[in-house]
Amino acid sequence: MQQEKNRKLSEKEQRRLAAFEATCEQYLQQGYKKTDLTIGIVRANLVTLLIAIPVVALGVLLFMWKNSTAAHFPDPQRAILLLVLIVVLIVVHELIHGITWSLFTERHFKDIEFGFMKEYFTPYCTCLVPLSKKHYILGALMPGILLGVVPTALGILLGSPLLFWTGIVMLLSAGGDIMIVMKLLAFKKQNESTEVLIYDHPTQAGSVIFEK
Repeated sequence: MQQEKNRKLSEKEQRRLAAFEATCEQYLQQGYKKTDLTIGIVRANLVTLLIAIPVVALGVLLFMWKNSTAAHFPDPQRAILLLVLIVVLIVVHELIHGITWSLFTERHFKDIEFGFMKEYFTPYCTCLVPLSKKHYILGALMPGILLGVVPTALGILLGSPLLFWTGIVMLLSAGGDIMIVMKLLAFKKQNESTEVLIYDHPTQAGSVIFEK
């Protein structure tokens, strides 16, 4: 985690981080309490690998139960198609984050920025303004739902291995998003009347919470 925090930032990331820290300071001066809920990217990837086995196993069993045939991996030609599709959908994954969050911001898509952590070969999307808890969680989970859950379910129902494996891979790629949401859901606010805002961290995975 410390190594991730100390990674060399691009000029764009430095400007974004400076704006983030300035906004955090403003909220603190207004009497908000700040809680850091960022997670390590390496840790998120390791957890995703750990949950991959049961997720894949359950998916394959459901596919076989519905179709009475194995959810065989696509042949070499279709495997290449699957690989290209996954690369494209990884970009779409981040775009869905941005589109969903932009629906709840004042300047809409102008409050969304995209980037790429070359150290971890990881694209990302970040929201430049705080959001309500429900809006942040919706934006965090939407790619996993649209690109993971939906294609997996359709693949099972239609007996399509290509759709099924596309959905499984994209569901696993949302593992970090699921971890972030789990941390948010586990967070206990001071009382029911406490105002809670979620501010996406611009250079790390996860967010910070402001409550007042």
